[in-house]
Amino acid sequence: MTTDFGVPPGSVAIRELVEQRLAEANGSAGVPETIKVEFRGQPVNVQVIDMPVVQLFYNPGTHRIRAQRSHDLSKDEALSANPWSDESQEYLHYLLSTQPADPSRRDPRFDELKDSLRDYKQLEPGLITRDGILVNGNTRRAALKELGSLTIRVGVLPTSCTWDDIHAVELTLQLRQDHRRDYSYINHLLALEEQMTLGRGLPDIARAFHTTTPALERDVWILNNLQDLVRRSKNGAFALRLMDFENAQEKLFELYRTVKGERSKEKADLLKEARLAAITLDFAKTDVRYIGSDFQARFLDQRLPEDFKSAPQAPTTKVIPGLNRPAPAAAPQVATARALTDAVLRLKAVEVAGEKAEPSQLADASKAKQNLLNAFDEAIEFAGKDFRMRKKRQAAPERVVDACKDLEQCVTDLVMARGNSSLDQEAFDDALVKLRGLLGRVAIEASKSIELPGEGLTWLNAAVAE
Repeated sequence: MTTDFGVPPGSVAIRELVEQRLAEANGSAGVPETIKVEFRGQPVNVQVIDMPVVQLFYNPGTHRIRAQRSHDLSKDEALSANPWSDESQEYLHYLLSTQPADPSRRDPRFDELKDSLRDYKQLEPGLITRDGILVNGNTRRAALKELGSLTIRVGVLPTSCTWDDIHAVELTLQLRQDHRRDYSYINHLLALEEQMTLGRGLPDIARAFHTTTPALERDVWILNNLQDLVRRSKNGAFALRLMDFENAQEKLFELYRTVKGERSKEKADLLKEARLAAITLDFAKTDVRYIGSDFQARFLDQRLPEDFKSAPQAPTTKVIPGLNRPAPAAAPQVATARALTDAVLRLKAVEVAGEKAEPSQLADASKAKQNLLNAFDEAIEFAGKDFRMRKKRQAAPERVVDACKDLEQCVTDLVMARGNSSLDQEAFDDALVKLRGLLGRVAIEASKSIELPGEGLTWLNAAVAE
């Protein structure tokens, strides 16, 4: 079951006003405006009316700012205790107008929405219950309120609408991929988790969210790892929040693809831990891409500050309860990599806490983080050079492989040309002369680069010598 927030104060008067305006719209000479929504699995046309902006309430269960509620824990607690108070509604208004990744900053997209509403008015109606709770259009109402608009156009859901219906309708409208002001990625993950908690399967959720089951499987993997990072980041009274990873969406997508493509579990774990540490330190996607399973051992360990170097850990043996058998233990290298990631997470937690932390604690964390940044930056630079060198070493063989594919196609083309007598013999002979010259040059340069020729180069040298 979803959270039931009850009804807002004055709901009786709001219901009367809603019913009155619905009756007026039905009795007008024109055709009443309606919008189509999915209600309990069926498309339903609901009527649109004008309602006073000040008499509507933000939805305290909206998924749009679910992760951001933790920005101010005291206000979040007050919101849970009394979602309809002026203080709670003002907190919701504030979160709707700020950046998902950093609620302390104003969201430029919110101001763009305000400008659009000022210039072009309201193009699409919102959606409310008969108690005046906004199911869709919370952000539009916030913008209209700041503009001083008196009314907002809204569709009205059926009288029997419950909180289960409110959550379902909001997800159906907002989590689809369309041209609305998108939900943040973290709020998308939380909405997915909520649907799974309700017992819905991924194929069913995929249809509701207008996405694919593999995409949701990726999102579940990412959410599980982010929740693990939040737990591991606990540093005294401080800890990271899910929304602190809001801007890492594309890096997490690449991490998922790379880890799933790694056959060795140990290598996959090493790669994951190293990349998660770099993602926490806010390195760019193009930098994180250079981090492989051997990154820490080959490039990072020698550059780490002494405070972050861990002694090699012996594998610990755990026993499976009831079976009396040893459980698989993490490899020592993985345990060391995990310890480093934990240290990065704890430093980041203090940094995110900002003024809530003691000045000395904040200064120490900032200094330690900067030392880590320098070590990672230098290590990534060398890893990038190594990647480019390996790519250069593979370039010449890949060119020959591509040329072989073209020659295979040439054989097929010759057979086809012989069947219909379409071969340009002079042009083909000229091309073979050019090939002979190029093979000679390849043989010369390959002989200079390879001290002990293998079977292939031996053949090539003999062929061009003839």
